[in-house]
Amino acid sequence: MSTTTQSAGVPAAPAPPKAPRRKPRRRTGSTWGLVVRYLALTLVLLVMIGPFLWQLSTSLKGATEDIFTSPPQLLPQHPTLDNYKGVADIIPVWDYILNSLKVAVTNVLTNIVGAAMAGYALARLRFKGRAVASLVFVAALLVPMEAIMIAQFATMRSLDLNDTLVAVVLPGCIGAMNVLLMRNAFSGIPYEIEEAAIVDGANVWQRFTKVALPAVKGTLAVVAIFSFMGAWDDFLWPLIVLSDSENFTLTVGLNFLHGTFANNQRVVAAGTIIAVAPLIVMFACLQRFFFKGVGEGAVKG
Repeated sequence: MSTTTQSAGVPAAPAPPKAPRRKPRRRTGSTWGLVVRYLALTLVLLVMIGPFLWQLSTSLKGATEDIFTSPPQLLPQHPTLDNYKGVADIIPVWDYILNSLKVAVTNVLTNIVGAAMAGYALARLRFKGRAVASLVFVAALLVPMEAIMIAQFATMRSLDLNDTLVAVVLPGCIGAMNVLLMRNAFSGIPYEIEEAAIVDGANVWQRFTKVALPAVKGTLAVVAIFSFMGAWDDFLWPLIVLSDSENFTLTVGLNFLHGTFANNQRVVAAGTIIAVAPLIVMFACLQRFFFKGVGEGAVKG
């Protein structure tokens, strides 16, 4: 009998049992690091949102509640909206809100259009002095507002624009930071896309509107948010250039709450919430574009 036949008749040896799989051990160090990280984020959140929650709570408290209790009590015992009515009784708050909206919306539109066109020119077009122009925008970020405020006021007076909302809008109609954000966003677009458009016969304006702008919608949202916040929160420049109370913006108009009713902190808190609410609503509507735009326009420099 051959060796092959003998081996065919012998039963195969049983396979050795598989060793049980060990569960991966969690690293204690990484767990503690995660806990510390979340604790730090929670602390930062409380520091950032704490004053807003305090103002919101104060604005909803009635006249009989003590707003200086220790420890502080955030939840009002008897919530009321009388403080918000008090703001409207003291100042024409709706007129001031309308003036602020005019300034903020105009500032957003001028910055979106102007910064987008300037950023595209600095990123894509070839012309003499392009590097110098970029340095000028960078240098503009280093100049504080207070250093040029007198020159701006003299310019507005020479143009007979003092005490008008146009004078409030003009100095910030195109921000240097917004131009640099748009330049970086346009620089991140691959050149091959525009080269294909050139082959198809697209001119500069068509490449800008049809190819480049749709690719940087996130950065446009960032520019819109920054422009709206800057115009809505601006206090010093409108206070200097405006003298007629009918043209006051909301931030300037709310200043009367501190002077006339300095002891009524509930009304002051209600005015603060009225001023902050539009910013919260705008950011909530554009937040998904905002985080996308930060990645588009703030990575490359």
